[in-house]
Amino acid sequence: MKKNIALLAGGYSGEYVISLKTAHTIEQNLPEELYNIYKIIITKEGWWFELNSEKISVDKNDFSITVGGEKIKFEAAFIAMHGTPGEDGRIQGYLDMMDIPYTTCNTIVSALTFNKSNCNKVVKDANIVGISNSVLVFKDQPYSIGNILEQLKMPLFVKPNESGSSLGVSKVTTVENLLPAIEKAFTEDSQVLIEEFIEGRELTIGVYNIGGEVKALPPTEIILGKSAIFDFEAKYTPGDTNEITPAQLDANTNEQIAHKAKYLYRYLNCRGVVRMDFILQKNTNKLFFLEVNTMPGQSESSIVPQQLKCAGIALKDFYSALLEDTLKRGV
Repeated sequence: MKKNIALLAGGYSGEYVISLKTAHTIEQNLPEELYNIYKIIITKEGWWFELNSEKISVDKNDFSITVGGEKIKFEAAFIAMHGTPGEDGRIQGYLDMMDIPYTTCNTIVSALTFNKSNCNKVVKDANIVGISNSVLVFKDQPYSIGNILEQLKMPLFVKPNESGSSLGVSKVTTVENLLPAIEKAFTEDSQVLIEEFIEGRELTIGVYNIGGEVKALPPTEIILGKSAIFDFEAKYTPGDTNEITPAQLDANTNEQIAHKAKYLYRYLNCRGVVRMDFILQKNTNKLFFLEVNTMPGQSESSIVPQQLKCAGIALKDFYSALLEDTLKRGV
């Protein structure tokens, strides 16, 4: 019998449109003969399933919809939301209470990894990768530019502490630009992380667990074009960056990034597929941790689908295996 699957898309952040593209890719690559896919759009205004231009509201009391007089409940949720509430643990907590298994990291892990500063502290304790020096400032608390510059060396990256797709991120090379960069980041979040710039090659790698075995995909090197940083525009403007998959790395470095990414996946207790971002420091070849994305983009231009293709793994096979593993694992 076909299983009813809720494909959750949308969200509350500026990544809403990207989420819809991710959901479209997933929906197109889940076998119709195995699953009844119901795309549930989640916004602050409401949760709904759209059928023939009619918006059918979700009953949040038991996470169900009623179509043609029939009450439909779901055996699992495939989460395709970036940012809040799909990547920060909120929707995971709700699904836990509904006893519905889902494809991403659990509530605690999602919340931890979404908070860049807290995640950095946990990863630092693993003592397996470098962590850039940083300062965290809060919108409702006083902070001093002078004090920040006493603790950190230019250039700096300024980013919202809890945000995805590099929204509100700036690279700062002069003192005069630091305050405007902080104010820009505050438009996305009430906490702002300021980090020292690590010069080197930007690498990102997908990691997943299916059937109890943690595997790493071929890494990608991100080479910037006209953009100074890999921000939202650079990620989603065709031709603005050069993404090389697999990254041209020597065997030792390739093994190092795969080993450390899988180690951190287990260390952080991740689930499903995640993408980890690193900097391979110039001259030292030391690997520095940037962040972990627990709901990486799955649109046609996204990195994980590129890496799956490079590994010879069809999207239909991958998404089906991920979903079957979720159903088998349960809540």
